[in-house]
Amino acid sequence: MNQPHLFVEVHILQSLPPSNVNRDDSGTPKQAVYGGARRARVSSQAWKRATRTEYARQVPESDRATRTKRIATLLTQRLAQPADKGGPDLTQEQAERLAAALLEPLGITKSAKKDDQSAYLLFFGKKQLDALVKLLGDSAPELAALPEDTLKAEVKKLPVIQTLSTGHPAEVALFGRMVADLPTLNVDASVQVAHALSTHAVRTEFDYYTAVDDENTEDHGAGMIGTVEFNSSTLYRYAVLGVHQLRDNLSDVTETRETAVRFIDAFARSMPTGHQNSFAHRTLPHLVLVTVRTAQPVNLVSAYEEPVTGAAGLAAESAVRLAGELQAVGDTWGDEPLRTLATYSAEGDKITEAFGSSVPFPALLGSVGALVGQWLDGDELTPAATAEAKTR
Repeated sequence: MNQPHLFVEVHILQSLPPSNVNRDDSGTPKQAVYGGARRARVSSQAWKRATRTEYARQVPESDRATRTKRIATLLTQRLAQPADKGGPDLTQEQAERLAAALLEPLGITKSAKKDDQSAYLLFFGKKQLDALVKLLGDSAPELAALPEDTLKAEVKKLPVIQTLSTGHPAEVALFGRMVADLPTLNVDASVQVAHALSTHAVRTEFDYYTAVDDENTEDHGAGMIGTVEFNSSTLYRYAVLGVHQLRDNLSDVTETRETAVRFIDAFARSMPTGHQNSFAHRTLPHLVLVTVRTAQPVNLVSAYEEPVTGAAGLAAESAVRLAGELQAVGDTWGDEPLRTLATYSAEGDKITEAFGSSVPFPALLGSVGALVGQWLDGDELTPAATAEAKTR
């Protein structure tokens, strides 16, 4: 393969109504100054969490990952499961002893403030937890009966760290894992997610609300008074998937292709849930643009360094700006994407010229899957195919 790297970029334009999807410690919607103007901002952490939650809807429970300090509790529960459910059928005390012994080589419980919790959040797959239990085999009851020192010595012979270092679920392969005390467990993320920024300047507003006491028939005043801050915005969202890193993390070509498609689907459909009951802010994007590169990823947020303005809406002009930026990067740097696929509702020759004709989102996902599969099979992607795709 002549292309060692493959980057699949997702650029999204999405309008949110009055909402507060991601707030700071004072309750104010997160913001950032960009291009000299104050913008609405949704942190990358918030949108990665929302994407993981959306992604999890597409996979069986057994294939999911979890991020928790309670790995000892989960492992104990698994060890205490009865035999008819696939567990070793240990007593609670035996399960707790074995779980503590299995986790000791990781060194993640030494500085924990609580005995049943690790010192920090650990991101792992539920199948990896099952794999730890399988290490014990039929000897679990015998091991649990050993004296403490003998038990630890026997458990040290088991490949505990190797078990948690392999067989990663897709969520860990996508978003990575860092364990400062044990770098062997680190997994390089194959996904980078930018902070979402509004394409225009925003102003925070306040919703003054009251709540009535239904059982108070004497006092006609409010039972509670409060305020919540909000704004509305058209956001530019960006993420890039390194397919080469995803392949290395998963070590399976078919799973890599399926995971890449599921990630794009989940990222496009995801939405942070801050104050969702108060604002019902869930929308779908105006535009989803997928660009494929082999040199380096390119965030096109500079299209909005000068804030978009307009009295008749901001989404259409934001799409035109994005089209212009994509073409400008190609003209200036000679760095045009090898593929450009887009789903959008905007109209205009400039948009069609830059993105090609709009395709339904399921068709876009199918095309991405085919391209990723082609690259994984060792076929080189060439710029000529992009021009051909735009003419079809």
